[in-house]
Amino acid sequence: MKLSTKFIIIAHVFTGLLASCTQSNINTKKVSIKQNMNTDNSNLDTITLAAGCFWCSEAIFQRLKGVDSVYSGYTGGSVINPSYKEVCTGTTGHAEAVQVCYDKTVISLYELLQVFFKTHDPTTLNQQGGDHGPQYRSGLFYHNESQKKIAEEVIREMNEQKVFDSPIVTEVTPFTVFYIAEDNHQNFYNENPEYGYCRVVINPKIDKLEKYFKDKLK
Repeated sequence: MKLSTKFIIIAHVFTGLLASCTQSNINTKKVSIKQNMNTDNSNLDTITLAAGCFWCSEAIFQRLKGVDSVYSGYTGGSVINPSYKEVCTGTTGHAEAVQVCYDKTVISLYELLQVFFKTHDPTTLNQQGGDHGPQYRSGLFYHNESQKKIAEEVIREMNEQKVFDSPIVTEVTPFTVFYIAEDNHQNFYNENPEYGYCRVVINPKIDKLEKYFKDKLK
């Protein structure tokens, strides 16, 4: 291999390692607001989850059997209909999140939360890997008391079993409103698999999903 070629490869790897969710220069056209994406189908339910960069969460949940739809967006803040740029400042109070609509007869909330907790680090406050700030906090925004009870049960079990080296710090709070993110943030991983952040950060999460939750994949 020529020396110049080796330097090019090293440069690409280094760029990927430095990549963070906030470094995207893609076009960010704001679209609509979605508060709760339940449908008239009584088998469908909705949960809103934050696990750092929403590109990661979206890619994870899209691959699960029973998941009907996944949208990336913002929740838990005070600014009405914020933009990606505003949320990235860390001053709006929002977390990058996904709203997951799922078929309860195929996958339970308990099972979804097992995947949620085990495919991100719920023990770090306002941080996931190289992504820092309150917009990257771990959060579970429940839509009813039943969801709250299940969330608290899962957290209690994992803490008691010492699944993680440190206690879970995931925010468990009532859902209020979900603002769908700009159109180019939707289905991001599937449409940009060679993007540095996807290769370096999301691919290992997908590998972990396929290793530990193979029976739950579509």
